[in-house]
Amino acid sequence: MLNYPMVVDGSKNGQASTTAVLCSGGLDSAVLLAHETRRGEVQPVFIASGLAWEAVERDVLGRLLGTSTFSTGVRPLVELSSPVRDVYPATHWALEGTPPAYDTPDRDVYLVGRNILLLSKVATFCAIHGIGRVALGPLAGNPFPDATLEFFTAMEAVLSAGLAHQLKILAPFATLHKKDVIELGVSLGVPLEFTLSCMKPLDRKHCGRCSKCRERLQAFEAVGLEDTAAYAFKPLEVTTDR
Repeated sequence: MLNYPMVVDGSKNGQASTTAVLCSGGLDSAVLLAHETRRGEVQPVFIASGLAWEAVERDVLGRLLGTSTFSTGVRPLVELSSPVRDVYPATHWALEGTPPAYDTPDRDVYLVGRNILLLSKVATFCAIHGIGRVALGPLAGNPFPDATLEFFTAMEAVLSAGLAHQLKILAPFATLHKKDVIELGVSLGVPLEFTLSCMKPLDRKHCGRCSKCRERLQAFEAVGLEDTAAYAFKPLEVTTDR
C-alpha cells in the first residue's frame, strides 16, 4: 500500500490511531462503536442526508452516547451532512417517510449511492483531521452493490489516492448476521433497548410495521431474547415468508 502523507499530522494527539465510526443510533452501529473501542479511541460520526427518520436517529444516538458503555474511549460526536434531496426524487419513500411494508425483501430498501456518499464525506473529514481508519456496519447477506468487500477495497484505494491520505475502511461485521450482532452487543454491555432500527419511528418508538422492524424482531427471536426497545405496535408473530 502506498504511504500517503496526512493532510494534518494528528500523531501527537492520538488522532492517527483513532477510528471514525459511522453511527446512526441503530443497533448495528451502536454495537460497532462498542466493538471498535476495544481497538482504541473512536470518533463517532453522524451524517445527515435529509432522510425522514434522521432527526429521531440523532436524538437516540445522543442518548446512547450518554450511557456508561460509551463513557471512555469515545470522542464527542461529530455531525456532518451529505444531502440527497437534490438528487433523489421528491416522492422518494425515504424522504417522504413512507417505508416499504413489513414483509418487504431487503433488496427493495436500497438507497442509491448511500455508502459512496457517506464514505466520501467521512473520508474527507478523516483526511483533514489525521484519522486513518473508518468503520461501518454492513452485515452478511447485504444485497447492495456498495456493501461488498470489492467495493470497500476499491473505495479505500480511490479515497486514499484522491485525498493523499492513507485510509483503511473497516467492515468488521460483514460476516455476521443481525442475531450475531445482538449476541455481541449483549456481551459488550450495549444498551440495545436504547437503539432504534426503524424507518418510520413514532415518538422515538419503533413503528413495528416496516421491514427494518421486522428484521430486528426476527433477529431477537432467533437469539431467544425479547426486544425491550419501545414499539408503537408489536406484532404477535414476527416471522414471515420471504
